[in-house]
Amino acid sequence: MSNEPKTGTTRRGFLAASTALVASATAVRAQTADPLITEVQDWASGWGAGVDETPYGLPIRFESDVIRRNVSWLTADVISSINFTPIHALDGTITPAGCAFERHHSGAIELSKEDYRLMINGLVDQELVFTYADLERFPRVTRTFFLECAANTGMEWAGAQLNGSQFTHGMIHNMEYTGITLRTLLDEAGIKPEGKWLYIEGADASSNGRSLPMEKALDDCMIAFKANGEALRMEHGYPVRLVVPGWEGNLWVKWLRRIEVTDAPVESREETSKYTDTMENGTSRKFTWVMDAKSVVTAPSPQMPITHGHGPLVITGLAWSGRGPITGVDVSMDGGKTWKPARLAEPGQPMAMSRFYFDHNWQGEEMLLQSRATDSTGYVQPTKAQLREVRGENSVYHNNCIQTWWVKPNGEAENVEVS
Repeated sequence: MSNEPKTGTTRRGFLAASTALVASATAVRAQTADPLITEVQDWASGWGAGVDETPYGLPIRFESDVIRRNVSWLTADVISSINFTPIHALDGTITPAGCAFERHHSGAIELSKEDYRLMINGLVDQELVFTYADLERFPRVTRTFFLECAANTGMEWAGAQLNGSQFTHGMIHNMEYTGITLRTLLDEAGIKPEGKWLYIEGADASSNGRSLPMEKALDDCMIAFKANGEALRMEHGYPVRLVVPGWEGNLWVKWLRRIEVTDAPVESREETSKYTDTMENGTSRKFTWVMDAKSVVTAPSPQMPITHGHGPLVITGLAWSGRGPITGVDVSMDGGKTWKPARLAEPGQPMAMSRFYFDHNWQGEEMLLQSRATDSTGYVQPTKAQLREVRGENSVYHNNCIQTWWVKPNGEAENVEVS
């Protein structure tokens, strides 16, 4: 959190001014009859939709623009593609499953519960195969975690490219997962002393095989079959996926089919030629799993311009860290020259997203809007310049830099870099 002295309008003064502004606006409107208040409208003079007309409860048509979106030039084909969460249009922290980020390498597959099998083999006391019904009989847990792709914000390493928080930071979601702990199944199979790693595969054509150290597997990993209270969506790995809290999303193997206990990492394609951090000298880091503290202002932003004119403005965004709870978020309106503490909607939770708010009285001034997160380890989100000093611009992974939106006097916003 910032230790700088508080300046400008106090919160009490701001609220009083806000109330006065609202009262003034209301008084002006009251001088002219508003037909939306004084006349009976169509929706109040007839029957609405019956329950049989909304069988799954889809959002109302007025919110039809709040959807996942792709960026065509980022991937060669929709079969191996990315869908970005519309974080700019959401509030709170839980991501609705229907618009939650998803990434697949060979298309989303249809796998029924009846056909589902999960094998545990390798360096175990007994090799086991579980059906979906078997998994449901183990002691269950429910926990909320964020999932972030290692490539989130990756296109921004060399400069400001994608215009909107959905595209710069939307390779992420935050959902409540229900399932069983990975430790539960490993204990059932029995791990031999030489078993130090897991090799995990999915049932799809790509398999997305990844190695996972045993220490993490026994700590907080889950085998999930529900998200936000409902069955996993097909694109999120129905009927079963792996959950690896705080670590990069490609480890969260979907359509989970096999867990092999090994004595060393397998070093598969997805952890050697892909998902490694390339440094300025051309060498690559090995096994950089943790997603460091990060935040972004979601509104105002390029997809969420200021449209209500001058006066009270709620600046809001999201923060998260793979190392522990978010303890604070600061907001800057001058490109990082000065910072003021934002308000967390709720105390931070380990490896889960936090929502922050900053109340501001905007009078049409230009803003270079930024947010900066701090987590429970004391780690403070860095600038892009600080990251580049260490890593250069060759990587596309693990970019947790401070993001800047240039908010113009007309309320529109643009993705920019500040030096």
